[in-house]
Amino acid sequence: MCRLAAITSSEYISPMENVLALETMKEGHDGSGMGIILKDLGGEFEELKKYPILSAICSERGHETVDRYMEAQGFHIKHVWAPSIKDVPGIQRRDNYFAKVYQYPESYVDRPFPEKEDLLLKTRLALRAMGEADESIIVFSFYPDILAIKEVGDPLELSEFFGLEKSSLMAKIVFSQGRQNTNYAINLYACHPFFIQGYGSMTNGENTAFVPIREFLMSRGFPGYIGYNSDSEVLTHILHYLHRQLGYPLTYFKDVITPLKPTEIEQRSDREALDLIKKSLRMLCIDGPNCNIGFTPDGTCFMVQDAKKLRPGVVGGVKGKYALMSEECGLDSAVPERDNSLDIFPMKYDMAIIPPGAGEVNVWNQLDY
Repeated sequence: MCRLAAITSSEYISPMENVLALETMKEGHDGSGMGIILKDLGGEFEELKKYPILSAICSERGHETVDRYMEAQGFHIKHVWAPSIKDVPGIQRRDNYFAKVYQYPESYVDRPFPEKEDLLLKTRLALRAMGEADESIIVFSFYPDILAIKEVGDPLELSEFFGLEKSSLMAKIVFSQGRQNTNYAINLYACHPFFIQGYGSMTNGENTAFVPIREFLMSRGFPGYIGYNSDSEVLTHILHYLHRQLGYPLTYFKDVITPLKPTEIEQRSDREALDLIKKSLRMLCIDGPNCNIGFTPDGTCFMVQDAKKLRPGVVGGVKGKYALMSEECGLDSAVPERDNSLDIFPMKYDMAIIPPGAGEVNVWNQLDY
């Protein structure tokens, strides 16, 4: 099993808080990798929120390719962040780790944001394709106010490798995963959290319904539904498809991935819509065990479980700071001052939802509607 650590806060926090929470849950990950996504950035990025950030790892040749391509597309660099790398035994250093902030091409400056989103997605996919064969370019995200860091190794050792303890990186929402490798080869594109157009998620578990879900998503004609080096990436894309593409309320994400029985649907006030959704989107039903933690573009964070509830998950905190963790010891690390009698352990019908600003946590239940 992997271990998940997400924190949402009204104040800027360091990603080290997540790393230390992962360290307390170390028996649940094997050091085969760590992924971090920061949203609502502070520090040197606080005044750059409207500009897209390209988070990537490149070889020297790949770095040159990225720079040439971006310049040809009309993107101009506004700011560059690079970690202060320290050699750590057991971690293989690559040539270039960076997060580059760009100005939009002049022809896109005044266009609606959805058109900008499509441009950013198209650009990310083009860069990924250029470097995928030889791993000369590995792109994790290209989006405003989002920064991603991923590498193979133990989370605590990687934090030393990237210099996170002394880094100026800060954010109000930080998602991180300590991997336990379940693939035959370690691939950074299989490292959670996953991200697409404002939506991010990470999962502990395995999705044996992966193939039919993947085929359904790829048949939607949306260019971003590709890759799938991990069976969990489909959950990020399901979230994106339902909430952004179809415009469904967030709670329907839970209804789609873990649909109710007909007798349970009958008790819902939206029974007719729910019945149609279940029939038309049956291929998106997951088969766990899965604990899924995600966020939406406005900063709403959530945790859901599959119907089997065989992966740990807990939510707790105080007004202004909540954590969504695989284990209670992770909560103890992230928010030690909380009242742990109020901790929430989402069950098979539950969706724990923390609105933007981390003022409270609400539990929505599929049977109470």
